[in-house]
Amino acid sequence: MSSTVFKSLTDTTFDSVEGYRQAIDKADSPQLKQAFGQRLQQRERTLEQMNAELERQGDELVTKGTVTGEVHQMWAGITSLFEDDDESAAERVEEGEDYIKGKFESALEGDDLHADERQVVQRCYDEICQGERFGDMIERQMD
Repeated sequence: MSSTVFKSLTDTTFDSVEGYRQAIDKADSPQLKQAFGQRLQQRERTLEQMNAELERQGDELVTKGTVTGEVHQMWAGITSLFEDDDESAAERVEEGEDYIKGKFESALEGDDLHADERQVVQRCYDEICQGERFGDMIERQMD
């Protein structure tokens, strides 16, 4: 069975995939849609790696959002904010990316991950950091 921490990271990763899908739907700017689409593809690959580890451990795959999760709520907020403007959306994406990066960092600093899980999280952390830099860049462009 996977550790609670690993399962939680996988849930958060799924929520961020959904967040990017919502962002693409609501964005006005074709450039922003394309940028979100590229990040979505990378985040989906990260989710696949996380789910592959869950599957290897004989655990259930994460195929739906947490609904109650803090991140889900933050990403869900994107939908309403997009009605306002792309700038608000960029801020939400940036907040979501900061949150997920912090969560991955805490997991790597702690000792709640099994050895195999730690390797997967370490590999996925690079993409998570790229996402966080992307969020910062998008928000700066909107300012």
